[in-house]
Amino acid sequence: MPFSFFHKKIKTETETKPSKLALGLIFELVQVVAISLAIIIPVRYFLIQPFYVKGASMEPSFFNHEYLIIDELSYRFHPPERGDVIVFRYPNDPSQFFIKRVIGLPGETVDIAGGQVKIYNDAHPNGKVLNESKYLTQTYTATTRTVTLKNNQYYVLGDNRIASLDSRYFGPVNKSYIIGRVWLRGWPLDRWKSFNQVHYSL
Repeated sequence: MPFSFFHKKIKTETETKPSKLALGLIFELVQVVAISLAIIIPVRYFLIQPFYVKGASMEPSFFNHEYLIIDELSYRFHPPERGDVIVFRYPNDPSQFFIKRVIGLPGETVDIAGGQVKIYNDAHPNGKVLNESKYLTQTYTATTRTVTLKNNQYYVLGDNRIASLDSRYFGPVNKSYIIGRVWLRGWPLDRWKSFNQVHYSL
């Protein structure tokens, strides 16, 4: 009888050690997950965001199925600039996201005629043709449009002008619809690239 009791007691003590170890590991895992979420969630929702390219409207700058990282922070400190590639909510259906290039800035008049894009602003009251040869292989821009932008509006065009649904068809994009600018291309690896500001003579 005493032997049996002692045997049971030893068995119980040895069983508690693994259970304490398991609880310790679980607690550490919970801590790691909590810390990771505390870092990842703010970064994901307030600083950068992944974006998957669909369609050919930005070729040859961006191709279908490329994986991009969007900078959501910069536009909290300064407005979008001409030449920025941005991701925004489609004005006619905010549940959809589009990627285009900023061409016209608030207060400017954008005139598209004869295949050229002309910008009218304080510096160029008579208008100046926008030189887009840095990123366009075919600079001809179809359709005829003239739009004067309000203080919170941007005119956006796709780099693939013959296959892009953009401001020529749905109008300017309000600042409130803009998610952020394209910061880098992460996939495919052989096309990895970070994107800087485009400089115009305008």
